[in-house]
Amino acid sequence: MSPEIPDEDPIILFDGVCNLCNGFVQYIAPRDTEERFYFASLQSDVGQELLERHDLPTDALESVVLIEGDEAYVKSGAVLRTAYHLGLPYRLLWPFRVFPPRLRNWAYDFVAARRYRWFGKKDQCMMPTGNVQDRFLE
Repeated sequence: MSPEIPDEDPIILFDGVCNLCNGFVQYIAPRDTEERFYFASLQSDVGQELLERHDLPTDALESVVLIEGDEAYVKSGAVLRTAYHLGLPYRLLWPFRVFPPRLRNWAYDFVAARRYRWFGKKDQCMMPTGNVQDRFLE
């Protein structure tokens, strides 16, 4: 049975075994005071379904993904859009969207390629707790 996937609220897909990616989710969740964001790991059935639905690779995606309705944002676009939704002071990053995605994503890819070496890797996906657990689509 597939869990119900929200149509209106933004969904953040992340690498569930990456410590940096888990830290990103742990950072976002308490700052999402309106509890709008839902979360799913890229490796989960829900994550795979959403990637397929948005014509994104299901086997080699090394990016955080933000799903908003019919739109999917990857890499720096996902990070900037997430910051926008969080409001101030995070919304101050929004003007960086004027930089060409190729330039923004170069910096993103540089960190992403080294994330396991720098931040480590988990043996299994994070198990959410508290009110964050209610917003995990697993």
